[in-house]
Amino acid sequence: MKKSAVLLLSCPDRKGIVAAVAGFVAQHGGNILHADEHGDHDSNTFLMRVEFDPAELDLPLSDLVHHFSRIASEFDMQWRLVLSDVRQRMAILVSKYDHCLVDLLYRHQSGELACDIPCVISNHSDSQSIAEFYRIPFYLVPVEKKEKQAAERQIRGLLERQAVDFIVLARYMQILSPEFVSAYPQRIINIHHSFLPAFVGSRPYHQAFERGVKLIGATSHYVTEVLDDGPIIEQDVARVSHRDSVEDLIQKGRDLEKVVLSRAVRWHIENRILLYGNKTVVFE
Repeated sequence: MKKSAVLLLSCPDRKGIVAAVAGFVAQHGGNILHADEHGDHDSNTFLMRVEFDPAELDLPLSDLVHHFSRIASEFDMQWRLVLSDVRQRMAILVSKYDHCLVDLLYRHQSGELACDIPCVISNHSDSQSIAEFYRIPFYLVPVEKKEKQAAERQIRGLLERQAVDFIVLARYMQILSPEFVSAYPQRIINIHHSFLPAFVGSRPYHQAFERGVKLIGATSHYVTEVLDDGPIIEQDVARVSHRDSVEDLIQKGRDLEKVVLSRAVRWHIENRILLYGNKTVVFE
């Protein structure tokens, strides 16, 4: 894969933003490969993703960042510049259900997820053999009701020692504390086994069955302090009928969960997601 640089930005919408960004890249010898933008009229927010070839830049990227900060200040931008060949470090947290974990590890091994996985952490030992099969270090951190804070401290210590960039909750069936979430803002991705905002919390398939739904879904979102309320990254649905039992809904839902979570993780790794308010823009 050819090395590229990705500039992501958001700012109040006004004339001249695209011209300023494109002109800056061209002025310094960059060749724009892809450019995507979105304007939200209700919030007057402009969001943009620009991917460019840095091979012929007339200055180092570190100096480019310094020079672009002047444009960013002029337009009141929130922005970051990342390189496509810098691999992020992803930790996976999982409980007993291992279907999402297996899917992520397989996609990682096959090269679909271009990141490093320094650890798998679980509150149960069920997934240890799976992690070992893929040669990923496994850490068991039991979570007792009266010792959740101690367990979280242990997990955070592991994440810090492994220099983790972001976390994936692959059916990790524990509610994280506000302190834990605030330590990784917009860097914790969860899979919820329903089409949010319907059926939040536990046992959503049972809730869906009792409600007699004709569609079930799965939702991947960034974790916030409010349970199952973070910015949604990806969703998908499958049709069900009155003939389906709760077990049928669970089986169909697991296929959705794997696909929806893997898409969200890949888009995060590829720096395709921008957040504003409680929403996301996912650039293709």
